[in-house]
Amino acid sequence: MLSKMAKLLVNYCTEVKEGDEVLVTASFEAFPLVKELWKEIVSAGGYPRLAVSDDELREIFFRYGKESLLTHYSKIDEFLLENIDVRISVLSSTHTKPLIGVDPQKIQTRSKALRKLTEIFMRRDAEGSLRWVVTAYPTHAMAQEAAMGPVEFKEFVFRALKLHAEDPVQEWITQSRWQEKIVNLLNKVSELRIVGEDTDITVRVDGRIWINDDGKNNMPGGEVFTGPHEDGVDGYIKFTYPAVWGGNEVEGVKLVFRKGEVVEAYAEKGEEFLRKMIETDEGSKRLGEVAFGLNYDIKRNTKEILFDEKIGGTIHMALGASYPSTGGKNVSAIHWDMVKDMWKGKVYADGDLIYLNGKFLEDVIK
Repeated sequence: MLSKMAKLLVNYCTEVKEGDEVLVTASFEAFPLVKELWKEIVSAGGYPRLAVSDDELREIFFRYGKESLLTHYSKIDEFLLENIDVRISVLSSTHTKPLIGVDPQKIQTRSKALRKLTEIFMRRDAEGSLRWVVTAYPTHAMAQEAAMGPVEFKEFVFRALKLHAEDPVQEWITQSRWQEKIVNLLNKVSELRIVGEDTDITVRVDGRIWINDDGKNNMPGGEVFTGPHEDGVDGYIKFTYPAVWGGNEVEGVKLVFRKGEVVEAYAEKGEEFLRKMIETDEGSKRLGEVAFGLNYDIKRNTKEILFDEKIGGTIHMALGASYPSTGGKNVSAIHWDMVKDMWKGKVYADGDLIYLNGKFLEDVIK
């Protein structure tokens, strides 16, 4: 399966070619996949390099780093991000809450310091000069966080990536064509009204571009998304699943918007952290993304947003930075996705019902 996964990431998602500078980021636990990626990258003529991530080192940085270090902006990080052709990021946590004991103010400070890197990434993504993908390697820590056994979680991950299929690439091409029909529908819409449990919110999207996430940038893929108008969000929404940031878990999030800005924020757990993150900067008070989860091979939440935002029958919204490729203009140091189950929900497009109980109506996407 790992060989199949590596081929999918290198040949389908990022299309590595001769002479590409390719950065792979992963933890030591994901080395079985890293070796398969190395083989595929080199076979394609790419030049691979590895950046090792580690949850304990990350905790040490925040726990012992002084203010001057938390605000430090690395020119080396900037050079890498400006000059690589491909980035393959492998989420492979050995501890899913490494920053749980860290002062939220420190996390906020570091997010602000990295804002320029976020802007560089967003710019290069929009102009198409950086090919990138984020995926996940099934570690025991991630399995435990998802309330699954190690074998069960591994099977869950492989199915979410469609590796169970004889030809995963063809499966993703089929998924892409179906999602493109939804994109074509939504690109004609001016306003969406989302109605569900403790939710009634309108989002202006006229003139914005809907993006088909067919696994090229996220593996698993399975969503369509855009950047809403920065002042065009009104109403309230309560999210179903825990919103996780840096291992900090916020449950029962409810946000109230007026003219695009969060004016009230509540949570059943972690409310202080939620409010602190919303105050990161001016852009963190506004939405940078609204999206539909369309991967029906993902049927449950895992507390890992890479999977949870794709759950078939959900919508999600992100506080903070917009992807410029959508036409969104919101700028922020954060991009925090929050997911809502829509199996008992409805979505109206310019007053017409287009989505009911977790699915787009068939007659509107033919």
